[in-house]
Amino acid sequence: MKIRPRISFGVVLWLAAANACLLATAARPAWAQNPPTAPKADAAPTSANTRIKITVTGGDNNAAVENASVYVKYVEEHKIAKDKKLELNVKTSREGVAHVPNAPAGRVLIQVVADGWKTYGRWYDITDPNQEFKIHLERPPKWY
Repeated sequence: MKIRPRISFGVVLWLAAANACLLATAARPAWAQNPPTAPKADAAPTSANTRIKITVTGGDNNAAVENASVYVKYVEEHKIAKDKKLELNVKTSREGVAHVPNAPAGRVLIQVVADGWKTYGRWYDITDPNQEFKIHLERPPKWY
């Protein structure tokens, strides 16, 4: 009579998982082993580090409009998959200034919504990474 050692199914599964983990870490691609370094200061700006400034004023005396919602809407185009419609939302400060970080280059829709002011919306082309927009709001018409 032969004596065979018995290994449970759980032990076999555990050994297979451990082997797969070891193989996966040993065969990591070069980009995963050496993380990229930060870009140099003199490098050309990309869409990842663009920042636009939007100044919102209103009325006859060009007063700053604080706490206005500023929406920046754009389309992220894909060659194979369906295009994505994305939106960034920021608020204006007491000085009426809103900074939009990581703004995309290209055609964007800028909309401004504020209490007591007429809603504003217009398409713009962003060409400069530090572009500035000045938006003037009007009072809504009187309803009688």
